[in-house]
Amino acid sequence: MEPEESLTKENQNLEQNISSENSSSLKNTAQKPLEKQPKSKPVISPEKNQKIPNAQTKSFLDLALKDLRLSRDQLEKELEELSNKKEQINTELKSSFTGQSDVIARKVKGFQEYLTGALQDLAQSAEQLELVVPPVIVKPSPLDENKKTDPSEGPEVIHAVSDTFKPDESLIRRCLSQFQEQPDFYAEPWKLRRSLESIDIEMLEDWFFSMGGRGAQPSRGSRSKNALVAAGIIAILGELYGEQFQTLVLASQPERLGEWRRCLQDSLGLTREDFGPNSGIVLFERPDGLIERADRLEERGELPFIIIDAAEINVEIPILQFPIWLAFAGSPDEIYEEDGLI
Repeated sequence: MEPEESLTKENQNLEQNISSENSSSLKNTAQKPLEKQPKSKPVISPEKNQKIPNAQTKSFLDLALKDLRLSRDQLEKELEELSNKKEQINTELKSSFTGQSDVIARKVKGFQEYLTGALQDLAQSAEQLELVVPPVIVKPSPLDENKKTDPSEGPEVIHAVSDTFKPDESLIRRCLSQFQEQPDFYAEPWKLRRSLESIDIEMLEDWFFSMGGRGAQPSRGSRSKNALVAAGIIAILGELYGEQFQTLVLASQPERLGEWRRCLQDSLGLTREDFGPNSGIVLFERPDGLIERADRLEERGELPFIIIDAAEINVEIPILQFPIWLAFAGSPDEIYEEDGLI
């Protein structure tokens, strides 16, 4: 019985070994085909297939746009160059003779058309006028007539120079008599505020009534006395002519002119504003300016009264043509003293 049991056990063991081997072989076979299986290819989805052609078309579009931009930039540059050339040609045409002649021709043509129209209108208006020929009257020439002398007319009377102030003698003598009275220090401007001596009155009477207001008188010994006598003449001329005369003083040095200004200012109650080109008294160092000023006054219908200082040795000839002037003739001692020789 034991051997049978042992056989059964061995059979059981063999079966167990075979089953285990079979299971192991099955495991191995199951694992091997898994290892030998080739890797499956990745499945490409349709979305990925669409992305690939979109990228390619985008690159093509970028290239095309780049070419278009380059061509556009080139065209813009060419247009700018052409416009610059056009402006340059226009400026050259305007500055050149051809361009100017073209412009002038256009203007002339327009003016010609305007003249043509104007002349046509003028001709039409002239045709509508009724022209009357005036009768011709022939008069004898005055040169053909014999000059007839009227015996009733006497010869033309030429008044002497000394009679210049004869019509105003009463007014002048009344002023001279007032100058001998007490001085009026508060008189109106351009009135004599000082009194004159009898020798000064005699000098003025001789200058007015004997010389007719033109000539030289001996100096009174000093510039202040000469200025006082001249102030009396200015006051009388102011009564006669009002503002229609101007006094012109000639002295060759500024110091002498300054002394004349101070003396006349004190004697006539004047201010600095009364001494100037447009005022009542004008001071001159040179005779040229004085003569020019006197000519202008006569052109305006005004009267120049010229005073020549005693230190002036020579008197210009053009000064002698004016109607009223007074030159003080200084003595040799006075002239030498003025020149600093004594």
